[in-house]
Amino acid sequence: MKINISIATAGFLLFSLLNASCKNNAKANDPTTKTEDVPIETVVAQGKYLVGILGCNDCHSPKKMGPNGPEIIPELMLSGYPADRPVVTFDNILIQQGFGIFYPDLTAAAGPWGVSFAGNLTPDDTGIGNWTEGQFKKALKEGKYKGLDNGRMLLPPMPWTNFANIKDEDLHAIFTYLKSIPAVENTCPPPLSPAKII
Repeated sequence: MKINISIATAGFLLFSLLNASCKNNAKANDPTTKTEDVPIETVVAQGKYLVGILGCNDCHSPKKMGPNGPEIIPELMLSGYPADRPVVTFDNILIQQGFGIFYPDLTAAAGPWGVSFAGNLTPDDTGIGNWTEGQFKKALKEGKYKGLDNGRMLLPPMPWTNFANIKDEDLHAIFTYLKSIPAVENTCPPPLSPAKII
């Protein structure tokens, strides 16, 4: 009888833990759950996941060449095109023919639009440190530079049109994660017009 009680107790505890875990996961993924009801750690983890699968590091993180190709420089993660790096010369003939060309670590791109440089997404003032979540939303969903109504449009290769229908909770998670990473002081260069490269 004592063994049966122990097995029953263990089964009850296991059921309780699984039930609580399922409820927490359901709450975090429930679109009716208010953002403030979700623990900040959960929001940051979701934001980190989204930044990873959306490929933000591909362009916004400086890289060095490693044994298997380009590797993110950890202390510069998501800090954009390094301000102290000289701008390389692009093949103007290819650009005149409509080709797009990337800098070797993908933090800059040239094409018929000119040369664009990946921005600093860290919480430093040279990045998104003084941005509001509303600005971040406008930048991602409407393609407005710095999320400002009177700002220019974001340039290629930033795929902002892919984010036009992003859910607000996903956008909030990305913004919260970006605000939680180490700040890197790096003022990225302004874009160059086509006239300066062609």
